[in-house]
Amino acid sequence: MRLNKYIAHHSSYSRREADKAIKEGYVRVDGEIETNPATDVTEGISIVYVSGKQVSPRDKYTVIVYNKPKGELVTKSDPKGRRTIYDTLSKEYKHYIPVGRLDYASEGLLLLTDASKVASALMESNLERIYKIKIKGEVTPDMEDAMLKGMTLDDASAGGHTHSKITKMEFKPFIGYKIQKNQANYSILKVALSEGKNRELRRFFAHFGAEIADLKRISFAEIELNNLPEGKVRFLSRSEYSALSKFLKDEKKSEQKELRELSKHGEKRAFSQKQKKR
Repeated sequence: MRLNKYIAHHSSYSRREADKAIKEGYVRVDGEIETNPATDVTEGISIVYVSGKQVSPRDKYTVIVYNKPKGELVTKSDPKGRRTIYDTLSKEYKHYIPVGRLDYASEGLLLLTDASKVASALMESNLERIYKIKIKGEVTPDMEDAMLKGMTLDDASAGGHTHSKITKMEFKPFIGYKIQKNQANYSILKVALSEGKNRELRRFFAHFGAEIADLKRISFAEIELNNLPEGKVRFLSRSEYSALSKFLKDEKKSEQKELRELSKHGEKRAFSQKQKKR
């Protein structure tokens, strides 16, 4: 495993923060200062220290649910001085890592964890995310067709930030949707997605000339916002932790299976090359 990935997985450091610490000479591997983030380390064998504190593999983790209000950025700090989630969260959660993003104008359920590997697994998963949205205008047949079948846009800049470098975007079929109100002036619907790309819903509806006026995430997999007050946090329930634990175990088994298959493939290729040389 790469050194920067190891540190990010087993500490509160993000990958970027790990890179910075390594390059600035704060990291020791087996007693020696290491400044290359790509250096290979082995879990359970390599001894890694960051700023004098040992970073070791750990199984324990904490996940919290935060009801993010509109008008907060999901980032550590903002050069423009805008409010961030960490201005609201208490000090004990300052090192927690957000699972994905909700943009400045969006609200609702945001998961945070003290374990980067948990954050990465959830972000990269196809677990269901449900949003309640209000759009300006009505839900058209073309919108419904795209929600059912998915679509690919060569230019998905509408609905994105003006400084965004993202242009092309593929939209997978929605897991499901329910239209709660459909009117000429505005419409309300619930949508379920299996991914969380950059301003995905805003870009999707902007393609059809519809602006999202309100966007609220109300659930992530089995974890629901329910009646959590705005700007408040809660810990996961026992059942939510059980579901998360099962998901992480399944992910680990899947990774191990892929590694075994890659190893077998590599061995077969090496054997084949050896036979050709003969």
